[in-house]
Amino acid sequence: MKNLLSTKDVARLLGINEKMVYTLVSEKGLPATKVTGKWIFPGHLVEQWIETNTINYPSQASNLPPYHGLLIIAGSNDPLLEKTISLFNRTHTDHIAVFGNIGSMGGLAALKKNRCHIATSHLLQDDDSEYNFDFATRELDKTPAVVNFCRREQGLLLQKGNPKKIKSIADLAKPDTIIVNRPMSTGTRLLLDTELKKTGTQGDKIKGYTHEVNRHIDVGLEILSGKADAGLAIRPVASLLGLNFLPLRWERYDLLISKEKFFDKGVQLLIGLLHEKIFSDLANSFNGYDINSSGKVIFPYEDKQE
Repeated sequence: MKNLLSTKDVARLLGINEKMVYTLVSEKGLPATKVTGKWIFPGHLVEQWIETNTINYPSQASNLPPYHGLLIIAGSNDPLLEKTISLFNRTHTDHIAVFGNIGSMGGLAALKKNRCHIATSHLLQDDDSEYNFDFATRELDKTPAVVNFCRREQGLLLQKGNPKKIKSIADLAKPDTIIVNRPMSTGTRLLLDTELKKTGTQGDKIKGYTHEVNRHIDVGLEILSGKADAGLAIRPVASLLGLNFLPLRWERYDLLISKEKFFDKGVQLLIGLLHEKIFSDLANSFNGYDINSSGKVIFPYEDKQE
């Protein structure tokens, strides 16, 4: 088992008193869970939380090299994105696109450190309607260009036939229900925690809340195998695996690009691909995607005018 810290350990690590640790748990999302009435903190998640919330980074010894055919994408994963990267590599044989699955917050951190050309993100803002802009403003030194990749439907994946009769987020707290979760750095985890908060449900009261997998498809496979009854993921996975799906909301999944890299050849080729019929055919082979805005530059609060 990975290193577990007590409240006193975390207070010592952060140089604060123990009361402040409880405040960070309730107000700032410091990763923690209760076991036998006491708070414990997974050490690796505390380190992740510290890194994610770091404001001032030391200047980098080196930047991404000038573009010579390697396009680096990092952040939140998506099945259509994976297919699109494969399409890009088949179509533009002088270029190679690679993807690092590190979650939406990880993608922003990589973009800030100049480790990637494009960050993929679907982070729901506090206004419960917009995505990514507030996080980009807070986490990045410079405002990026934001290009929509797609809109996609998020909801609960359920075992076929829904034997546990799960009809809402609150039902995840039933004693006989086990869920599978996504890591703290992902937009899907942020959405789940937001929805749980609305119902007054504590995550650490739900069986399986601390069991995390890295991709949407992994959530589906855990449910398909019977290891879990439910998990938050996108509708395309439910369709692929023949699972039940309880819809929650449509979300915007964006490409965030530093303005210095926006006109790099590979970036422009990828964006151009989103306007082609071959991409729309790919998207239409799934259920749960809306590509009406794919490839378009998105500006803050544009969606509220729809």
